[in-house]
Amino acid sequence: MWGALLRRGVRGTGGLRCLSSGGPPWSQVVSEAEKIVGYPTSFMSLRCLLSDELSNIAMQVRKLVGTKHPLLDTARQRSLAEITELIHTAFLVHRGIVNIGELKSCDGPLKDMQFGNKMAVLSGDFLLANACASLAQLQNTKVVELISSAIGDLVQGIYYENSKSSEENCLTDDIGISRWKEQVFLSHSALLAKSCQAAMELAKHSVEIQDMAFQYGKHMSMSHKLHSDLQPFVKESSTDTMAFSLNSAPAILHQEFLGREAWLKQIREAQGKGNIVDYKKLQEAIKAGKGVTSAIDLCRCHGNRALAALERFPPSEARDALANIVYTVTRLP
Repeated sequence: MWGALLRRGVRGTGGLRCLSSGGPPWSQVVSEAEKIVGYPTSFMSLRCLLSDELSNIAMQVRKLVGTKHPLLDTARQRSLAEITELIHTAFLVHRGIVNIGELKSCDGPLKDMQFGNKMAVLSGDFLLANACASLAQLQNTKVVELISSAIGDLVQGIYYENSKSSEENCLTDDIGISRWKEQVFLSHSALLAKSCQAAMELAKHSVEIQDMAFQYGKHMSMSHKLHSDLQPFVKESSTDTMAFSLNSAPAILHQEFLGREAWLKQIREAQGKGNIVDYKKLQEAIKAGKGVTSAIDLCRCHGNRALAALERFPPSEARDALANIVYTVTRLP
């Protein structure tokens, strides 16, 4: 979807709104974007993908390969969107693998959990293999290089995450916000940013336009991750306190403002009997500090940088849809 919207945005009718004005709900933003590109944003509509009608259309489009018919530009845009979705889903499936060593008796029979892990590995590998095969069929060396490097970034980012997964909510290394940004780019932003750039390459746009597309994808996804990290600290809920990670942006920024020694002291003060940390108490301490407001500012900063990249595109319905996505992910208290 992102690439198709950016491509329509290049074609170019009003400027972008101020970021602080907020935006419509996420579901409405996605629905409006789908109307512009002309198809659902997820490849998971299997009945559509596997229908005889669609297969016949694909066969007819295949006959155009080798010609210069403009329809082919659109069909590679759609294919790239599906490849990106396949890669993203493959890694989500792989993340569903559970640590057998941490299982409890209430989690289910060990045999079933082991079988589930095998299915997660095989299913993720199957999706990734299909994505790579489709990527080669695009017959564009630069696009293959971009998406391949994004897969490498994802692997590296998930490796960093898994190296600390067993200590998700325990004391972690002092990574700092700069290191946090590096890891988030690898595991969350690289695929979208490079897919947006690849879409512009497929449409034969200039290097400058490709870079603007990359910047939009990068900063929009960074804003989205910050928005997600902030939810346990800003979302009002009548239920118990939402779970949060000590590796989230608000916690890391709070630690930076507080200082390492003061942070460790705050951890000790939140520990009860048996050195069990009271995360609700710790969460309240983080909310009372500067970490949450700083994370909100950082979220809006990345949102503004995404909008600045969009400003380089001519005014259009597609550009407005991309801007609305930014407004939605930066809408915070």
